[in-house]
Amino acid sequence: MSGSIGGIGTGYGFLDTLIANANTVHQQLNTLTEQASTGLVSQTYAGLGSGATVSLSLNPQLTALQTWQSNISQATGTMQVTQTAMTQVQQIASTFAADMPTLTAGNAQEVESIASQAQTALVQVAGLLDTQDAGVFVFGGQDSSNPPVPSPDSILTSGFYTQINATVSGLSANGAAVTAATTLAIASSNATGTSPFSAYMSQPAANIGQQVVQTGDGTTVTIGLLASANTNVQSTGTSTTGSYMRDLMRALATIGSLTSAQTGDPGYTALIQDTTTSLNGAVSAMAADVGALGNTQSTLTATQTRLSDTATALTGQLSSVQDADEATTLSDLSAIQTQLQASYRMITSEGTLSLANFLPA
Repeated sequence: MSGSIGGIGTGYGFLDTLIANANTVHQQLNTLTEQASTGLVSQTYAGLGSGATVSLSLNPQLTALQTWQSNISQATGTMQVTQTAMTQVQQIASTFAADMPTLTAGNAQEVESIASQAQTALVQVAGLLDTQDAGVFVFGGQDSSNPPVPSPDSILTSGFYTQINATVSGLSANGAAVTAATTLAIASSNATGTSPFSAYMSQPAANIGQQVVQTGDGTTVTIGLLASANTNVQSTGTSTTGSYMRDLMRALATIGSLTSAQTGDPGYTALIQDTTTSLNGAVSAMAADVGALGNTQSTLTATQTRLSDTATALTGQLSSVQDADEATTLSDLSAIQTQLQASYRMITSEGTLSLANFLPA
């Protein structure tokens, strides 16, 4: 009676049971190893069990929130670049508004100096209107991949400037009223060869699309400013094109076209007064538009904070069903490794057992 009990054990499924148990433990080991490696309960929804419903519901929401946050971050960056450019434009406008009393006084030498400065400033303003942020022309509206002013460095040889220059040169013959009306018409014009702006910007303000950013499900916010039209406010007064930027460029072109010989002209003072009125209106409208842009920035910042808080909450909920507990996983992994080793030892030793191991001495 020294035969092995392997046959007896196998007959009763003992070895099969050992092998099945070892396979189950091995599967548990694979699962725990994957959890320790990825930090996730499972890489498939099926492996999440009852948590799959939560994951399926919240993951798309979290992705959308992250997209909107990214949109806002990019938009606020672009808006800040716009604000920086506008600060320079405002400084130029304010400087020449302050120079108008000097021009009114009619000192020949100062007129020539201010006229030269105005020409330089006009080139600078045209260049600022082509400001970019990461390849986006911030004053370009929906045509943001193209410069609003195609040739800013050549503005003094453009039809816009040369036509205004010729009109101002005719002040003595035509008088202040006609001269002012003509320069206003030139600055308002969208005609090719007259308008300094791109074809997209050389159209009625109502037809120029503004940049928008999606901040929620079906929610968008208009951002940025336009090179040739106002965005949030209306320009008012007796001498305006309806666009403070056009008004500023018209004023700079008019001032830049003045000569010391014109200071004694009967229409000189009236032209300076019209230019002063237009320039002051541009300064006011510009400040209001920039202020509205700042309010939009503040609103977007608040929205981004709200989205961030919501995303944090959703991330916590997802973590509770998707993320494996590191300490528990490592502890279970160590235990299951020990259990699997014991299972293998039992399978190996099962074939060496005999009835003598179990019979009483």
